[in-house]
Order: sequence, then structure tokens, then C-alpha cells
Amino acid sequence: MATRAIHQLLAGYSNGDAISNEARTLRSWFQKWGFESEIYCEAARILPELRKVSRDVSTLLTDVDEGDVVMLHLSIGSDVNDILPQLKCKTVIRYHNVTPEGYFRALDEHLAGLLAKGRVQMKALAGVADLNLAVSSYNAGELSEAGYQDIQVLPLALELRRLDAKPNREVIEKYRDGKINVLFVGRCVPNKRLEDLLYAFYYLQKFQTPNCRLIHVGSFAGAEAYLAMLQSLKRELGLEHVNFVGSVPEADLCAYYQVADLFLCMSEHEGFGIPLLEAMQAELPVMAYASSAVPETMAGAGFLFKEKIFDELAAWIPRLAGEGVLREEILAGQRRRLEAYDAQDIEGRLRELLQPLI
Repeated sequence: MATRAIHQLLAGYSNGDAISNEARTLRSWFQKWGFESEIYCEAARILPELRKVSRDVSTLLTDVDEGDVVMLHLSIGSDVNDILPQLKCKTVIRYHNVTPEGYFRALDEHLAGLLAKGRVQMKALAGVADLNLAVSSYNAGELSEAGYQDIQVLPLALELRRLDAKPNREVIEKYRDGKINVLFVGRCVPNKRLEDLLYAFYYLQKFQTPNCRLIHVGSFAGAEAYLAMLQSLKRELGLEHVNFVGSVPEADLCAYYQVADLFLCMSEHEGFGIPLLEAMQAELPVMAYASSAVPETMAGAGFLFKEKIFDELAAWIPRLAGEGVLREEILAGQRRRLEAYDAQDIEGRLRELLQPLI
């Protein structure tokens, strides 16, 4: 039976989410190739404004033919993951990594339970799909340990040029005031180790330069207890000019990247690390803890560190944030990394990998 459609299956579908963004990009590719393509998700986990451009997963079993292909984006525990083995069509697993639940214990037991479920489901799906795609070699290693065979690494389909959008001038005017702006972009969740950002910023503000600011951009929905802990730590350390701005529109995000002088990442678990590349695109020197898939994403660029010695890291920030040879060398290396990433034909490679199925 000829392939009529290539559909995607997600645990949740929203705006701004990395997996949702990639699903939209892939759908546009599949449609360009001449296939029907829909995004399926539990109705309760689809944003109201996206319900017209997505479908309830309850209809998937009756919507697909034997010759079709369904790709599951696997990143968390969900009932949608259990649907894949029931499908009679060709199937693909796109593994984005499941964050270890230990980071969330005592702070968000519900999410910790979903992550634990996701790990169990990930292992149970070994051998089920016709094609296994990991977004990084780090993720491929996890699949291999879980018993998966013939794993292919396909980097994320990114649209970094979205940062070229017109920035919010109000944000730029507010934050371009002469202070050194240290930026981190990512969800307000424990594996990102935002408390370590505060510790490094403490040494920067108290012992290097008081004329500095820390900006965190990222959703803290569902992580209110963690945010409260961070606010308490901020007060205990006596820090000033620490801004947790939450989730923001794209124009604001562009503006925050523009006003920043340096990007600092303390995260201990990343399946890829999109903001690292976004910061490179924004011409920001990137300092990042060399954990999980971060070294792979950086690919030799930026300033990687293997130990979190906060006073030493703080001493490097003014050197990288200010004008000088070191900053220019870092930025030149990051440009080469971006050029190499852009040179990859991810669309062509995906079509090549899917060809035996379609």
C-alpha cells in the first residue's frame, strides 16, 4: 500500500515549545514532499488556539492506513506513547530525551511521576518502531543502553533565523543601561540549576563588578515551588538586579538576546540545548557547564567548563562580556559552529532515512 500520510504524535502541543516547533517544521516538509501530515495530541494538552491545526489523538487509530507513517516525539510519560505499538502502519520514534525524575522529587511530584513513567515507556518501546531517530549522540546512547537497535542521529530541525525578527524596543530601552547583562534562556526547572546561576552571579556582583544584572527568560508554569526557592536564595545572598521574566513573546526574546552581553548555562541535563545555538546566533559569548549533550551541541565552540567553581567563573565573565581579543576569538569559533550546523541538510537526511518506509 502506497504511503499517503506521515503523521506526528506528541504528548503536548503548544507555542514556543521546542518539540512543537520542530513538529511544525517537519509537517511543512512532509506536506512539501506531497504527503498528508497532521499533528496528533491529547485534546486536553493542545492550546486552544492550536486546536484548528492539530487533531485529537483519539482519532489516530482510525485515521491511519497500513501504508502510512506515524512519528512519535518521545520526551515524557504520556498515554500517547502507549498508542504506538497498537498502530498497524510504519512507525518512527523521535527521541528528545526524558529528564531524570530525581531533579523534580519534593518540588513537583506530579511531573516527577510523569518523567519516571516516560523512562519506563522509553525502555518498553525498544524494538517497536521501524526507525529510531535521536536528536543527539547523547540521546542515542540512552536508547542503545535501553536495548534499541539501528539508531540514527538526526539533529533538531531549527529555525534560528527567527531571532532576526523585530525586537521589542521597550525591552531594549529598559535593559541597555550600561550594566553587564548575563542571560540564561530555558524553562525554570531544577535540572537547569538556576540556583547555580545565582551563586556565580553572587561572586560577580560582590567581588567583580556591582554594575551587573542577571536575566532569566523561561516559563515557570508548574514550577512555582522552585521559583519561590530561587527568590528566597536571591534574598539570602543579598543580590540586586536579578530578573526572572518568565515566558515572553518572540519579539521580547529577540530583545533579551540583543541586550545581553553573555550567555551563562549551568544546566546539568540537556538532550540537545537549543538556546546555546540561539545565543551564538545572537553573537553572545556562551559559557556552559559541560554536561549531558551540551559539549556535543557546542562542538568545540564557546567557553565550556567541567567544574562549577563559582568565583573563578565569575572572574571570567567581565573578560568575555567586554570588548577584547578573547571575546572575538570566542565569537569567531561560535560562528564556525553555526555555519557547520546550517550546512547540514537535515531535511534531505530525514527523507533519506524515511525512504525505506515510504
